[in-house]
Amino acid sequence: MATQTDTRVYQGEEKIIVAIDLGTTHTAVSFVHAYPGSDLDVRMVTRWKGQPEAAGDSKIPTLVTYEQGGMIACGAEAREYIGDEAYEVSRWFKLHLHPDSMKISDRPPAYDSDGNTSPSMEIPPLPSNVTLTKVYSDFMRYVFSGFRTFFQETTPNGVAIWDRLSSSIVIVLTIPNGWDTRQQGFLKQAAREADIVQSEEDADLRIDFVTEGEASVHYVLGKVNHRTWLKKGTMFAVTDAGGSTVDSTLYVCKALEPKLELEEVCASECVQAGGVFVDRAARALLTEKLANSRFGDSGSISDMVEKFEQRTKRVFDGSQESNVIEFGGRRDNDREYGIVQGKITLKESEVCTAFDGVIIRSTESCLKLLAGRKVKHLLLVGGFGESPYLRLRLKKEFELQGTEVVTVEEPSKKAAAEGAVMWYTKQTVSGRIARFTIGAEISVRFNPANPEHLKRRDQAFIKPSGDTSLRYGFQTIVEK
Repeated sequence: MATQTDTRVYQGEEKIIVAIDLGTTHTAVSFVHAYPGSDLDVRMVTRWKGQPEAAGDSKIPTLVTYEQGGMIACGAEAREYIGDEAYEVSRWFKLHLHPDSMKISDRPPAYDSDGNTSPSMEIPPLPSNVTLTKVYSDFMRYVFSGFRTFFQETTPNGVAIWDRLSSSIVIVLTIPNGWDTRQQGFLKQAAREADIVQSEEDADLRIDFVTEGEASVHYVLGKVNHRTWLKKGTMFAVTDAGGSTVDSTLYVCKALEPKLELEEVCASECVQAGGVFVDRAARALLTEKLANSRFGDSGSISDMVEKFEQRTKRVFDGSQESNVIEFGGRRDNDREYGIVQGKITLKESEVCTAFDGVIIRSTESCLKLLAGRKVKHLLLVGGFGESPYLRLRLKKEFELQGTEVVTVEEPSKKAAAEGAVMWYTKQTVSGRIARFTIGAEISVRFNPANPEHLKRRDQAFIKPSGDTSLRYGFQTIVEK
């Protein structure tokens, strides 16, 4: 069972803290039963309905299957319906929540592109007559139910503990660095519809949000001995390369004693890039390559992309001249198009093409964050961060600048999920950079010597005090 122990003895009131990292392609859940006088033992949920073959794997597919608008299955079970025209499988639905700022400035390649251009933003459509809120609430209900079952079955006296504490469970949701209060409000609404919380007030009281970047830095610091490489003034970056976003945050160590203290150096970076866009570029490549083959139909291409994602993408490091995708049986042959006994071989250059657009965007984002700064370490986490080819390309780019690229995540885990619980209990980051300027609308005294006031003098009004004022002033509370 996957665990992470916080060496501090817990002194607060008894509670259950659960963190849900709902990713574009995979989701994971971590939790801790915090009990006064005990160590904090962070655990991952490693058993899920319909996924017995992956016992011990904390990741589950972020998939929901519908039939005529009704939810049929989630997670691994939902995967069984892919390709069946009687059902609609919702995937990558997290992309629908990305704010416009991400969709415009960091557009992924279109489905029919070569992966290196970005003319439009394309997202897999939602199932017919199904809202995004329903997809999220259905999946969150499934995830929370799986967590409840795992907790009750693997915790001594688990049922009684759950009955006693379930109404006060603290829920930590991870979000990309580029999300804001609009996405947070949406997730709270989905949690209410999933009956995870009972009201708007209950959601405000029990649901916390942490960026994937900050959760990841807590995971990293919990996995490595920071005293061997961190000292006061050390600057380092954490890059969480996930399914649909690459989140990078730059930190500086402010203190080691009496406890580790970090501050953000600048606003974090979040670009819409990640593993799903490599898959999409691979689909475009295979569709064009097999346009006139009898295996060029959508079903066969989907089978190939699935096998590409499961193996080819995960082991490719840029050195394999031949990359075999096993998608069919011995009788599946079309030698003219390189298909022999259910296998198709892609050249090194073809696989590189699927990766290149995403890697370019990821590298540019990291370069922007590190520009002009002496950064000693770049810590790489996340599902896409496990890619040997991504690691190779980042090492080539940054080690020339004196920045060491280190991978610390275990393949069966999601760093953000485990790190989110650690974030809630440790709060290592003491200073953050605001992504927006926050303030309040105010009225200001009219100044006839101010040219801007003169332009709006027709909007002036008299206060009860007798002062002439203008509306729509802005008073900064927190400056970006």
